Order: sequence, then structure tokens, then C-alpha cells
Amino acid sequence: MPAITTNDLKNGITLQLDNGLFTVVEFQHVKPGKGGAFVRTKLRNARTGAVLERTFNAGVRVEQAIVDSIHYTTVAYILAQASLQPHRSRYWKTARLDEEFVRLAAKVLWCYEAVDWLQRRGEVVICMDEKPNIQALCRVAPTQPMSPGRIERREFEYERKGIVHFLVAFNVYDGTMLGWCLDHNDHDHFLWGVRPVERRYPKARRIHLILDKGGSHIADETHRYFVRRPRLRVLYTPTHASWLNQAELLLRAFTAKYLDRFDPESRQHLIEHLTLSVPEYNRRFAHPFDWSWTRRDLYAWATKKGYEICSKTYATVH
Repeated sequence: MPAITTNDLKNGITLQLDNGLFTVVEFQHVKPGKGGAFVRTKLRNARTGAVLERTFNAGVRVEQAIVDSIHYTTVAYILAQASLQPHRSRYWKTARLDEEFVRLAAKVLWCYEAVDWLQRRGEVVICMDEKPNIQALCRVAPTQPMSPGRIERREFEYERKGIVHFLVAFNVYDGTMLGWCLDHNDHDHFLWGVRPVERRYPKARRIHLILDKGGSHIADETHRYFVRRPRLRVLYTPTHASWLNQAELLLRAFTAKYLDRFDPESRQHLIEHLTLSVPEYNRRFAHPFDWSWTRRDLYAWATKKGYEICSKTYATVH
């Protein structure tokens, strides 16, 4: 095995010590005012994951090791500390930053910034979105609950019992939601969900409806319906910027609380679960999101990307 001195220790190096294999997780070179220099280390046992502290005199030779097996926590630590991480990757979607993007985004952000003022005027801001194709996966064996020293265990095999499309409407002012289970993700079923929103706020002077450009939202039939409803002011997020729709945040929170660890016995069981979860969410968890990204941030971002902003273009007309 190659040998190095303690002066050359680095995080991630594996050493042969006392008939065991240890990985350096922390080290500190110390040169006191009196006495010789030394190196203070924390070492992780490569097979058990246990961590111990050990001090070496500076310049002492130690033996590096090549291991035939290694504890998974040690692997995780080494990979997390590595400057190059070939085991990881990340997707991104490049938004096309042009005049249309900034114009649409600014209108949506204006509603978020002015939501309190709009509420006082008798106007509401509603974000709508779908979580399509929720699968009703029935596990072939019951889930075993956690117990002391043992995590919850779920059967891997399942039977498919159908799918449900879940449409939600989020009130930006108070954080409450409406939700519907749909048989199909098309314009007819989407509009079937828009109508209850209108009925929910019969006294609202205007409903600012924020949507992404999903197929059911921009269909000709949907457009004709909105034209006949002057009380609805429809605002679309820019292409590849559905993250501006706060309904996405709602669906993420709702999924974590009610879907991630739920195993339905049938499609109808899933529908009943979703339907009953909506009022519980409103009762226990509903709150407005702390949205901090404003039009000023949008314009600064656009300028940084090299897009020139014309202030006249983005005045929001009411």
C-alpha cells in the first residue's frame, strides 16, 4: 500500500490503522507555541461508519488503503465532499426571456403584490392548476407501520386501479383551496371546475384567474367561455414559467401531506380521499404563501440577462 505523511492528510483519504480501515472526515494542523506540531483528525470506520478522534505527530508516515468493502455512510460522505460529483445531475428548463415573457410575468406578479388592495376592492386572485394522472396504486400487501428501531415498510408490488386528475383553485389572499377530481384532463372538465369558483365568490367585482398555458386552459372553447364572462380576468404565466402560478406550490404542499404515503384500495377510494382532504387542508393548514419575488426582481433579472425593459410596456391597466 502507498504511504503518505500526516502532513498530506486530506478529507476522503482512507488509511490502514490498527488493523482497520478509516476514512479522514476532518483534519486540523496545529502548531503550538511550545512542542512539536501535530495533526488532529476525525476518522470514520469504513466498515461500521463509527467516527473516532485521533491525533498524529506531524510528519509521521501512515499507510493508505484500498478497501474491498466500505460502509454506505462513508461512501455518502466521500461523494458529498467531492468537488466533482459524477453521480449527480440536474435538469433545467431555459425560459425564453423576451418582451412577451416579461409582460405576462409582470401582470401575474402585480396581482400578488396588490392582493390586499384588491381584496379591499372586492376583487379576488385565484390560481388554478391540475395534478394530472394520479395513479391509484393498490399495494398487494398491507403497509407495516413503524415501530421502535424500525421504519415503516411498504410493499413494492402494486395493482393499478385507474387514474384521477385533480384540479385545484387557490385563493392567494387567504390560502384556502377548492379541489375537484376529474375523469379527463380536457377543456370541458376544466371549465366544470371554473364554474364553482365563480359561484364561490358571487359578490366579487372581479376574479383574477391565473393559469399556465396547459392545453385545456388555452383551448378555443375555453377562450370563448372566458370572453362571455367579463368578471373573469384571465392571466397566463409565460411559457416554461408555470412556477409563477402559486397553485403549483399548493399542489406540492397538498401532495406531501395527503398523497405521498397514501395507498388507495381503488380509484373510488382515491377520489374519496382527495375530496375529504380538501376541507381538512383548509381547516388545518391553509395559509397564504410568502411570495417575495416582485416585478422589481423580474426587471432586475431581465436586465442582468441582457434584456432591455421599456417601462411603458408593463403598466398594468385595470
